Amino acid sequence: MKRPGPKARPEDANRQTSAELGPTQHWDPERYARNARFVADLGAPLLTLLDAKPGERVLDLGCGDGHLSRTIAASGAEVLAVDASAEQIAAARDAGVEARVADGEKLEFDSEFDAVFSNAALHWMTQADAVVAGVARALKPGGRFVAEMGGAGNVARIVNALVAGFDRRGLDGAAAVPWYFPDADEYGAKLRRHGFTVESCEIIPRMTALPGAMADWLATFAETFTHRLPPAEREAYVAEVVAALAPDLRDSQGNWHADYRRLRFVARKTLSPDGLASPPAAA
Repeated sequence: MKRPGPKARPEDANRQTSAELGPTQHWDPERYARNARFVADLGAPLLTLLDAKPGERVLDLGCGDGHLSRTIAASGAEVLAVDASAEQIAAARDAGVEARVADGEKLEFDSEFDAVFSNAALHWMTQADAVVAGVARALKPGGRFVAEMGGAGNVARIVNALVAGFDRRGLDGAAAVPWYFPDADEYGAKLRRHGFTVESCEIIPRMTALPGAMADWLATFAETFTHRLPPAEREAYVAEVVAALAPDLRDSQGNWHADYRRLRFVARKTLSPDGLASPPAAA
């Protein structure tokens, strides 16, 4: 015998589903600088791996407000910074960076760069094969791809709390997750398939102190969750997520941390693309 479904509530008639609201993450440069400057600050080891040289042409993919683009340019390299956010690109231009709006999954460059650099951006680009293929096209033969992104298990506690809060509301929490967090083997295979030689590719666990409250982190990075809810429900949802995270991510002095796990790699475009997947053999 089929059990009856849950009784409809009057307020459900006005509730928008996740699919109807759609992802709505946007980037406020001032908010990002206030709540997430640590992301660029922690990119210093990646700059060392890039080791940009005077006269090199470097693409900064997912540049944000151009903070690291300026550092690369200070080496004497010629930097073009790209990002999908028009607001962040405007901030980068205001800071003197050559920058343009571009979709990282649809790069249109052709053998123009000695290096492609990316910090904390690739996990927002879920069509990873399209990204890697575009980077391969953008690089000159022998060019290098130096990047760090969220890796497998990145901010797992935070993701779990966000998803659980949605699930309790009868929404599909997993569908709201905007990030792609691969492990080293998975992303390394993609790089090789698109003609790269992988020089290094590793997961780096990095519990990271936040400059403010967890609610600030959520406001900066989790709009694809909060903006799927009616405005009147968002504050309670955020409070619920924060309460769930406090036992694991807030210390006895009230300081918050995020359970980051980063995937960092250096790969080089091979002179002859032997790493490209071969067509299947005829049956």
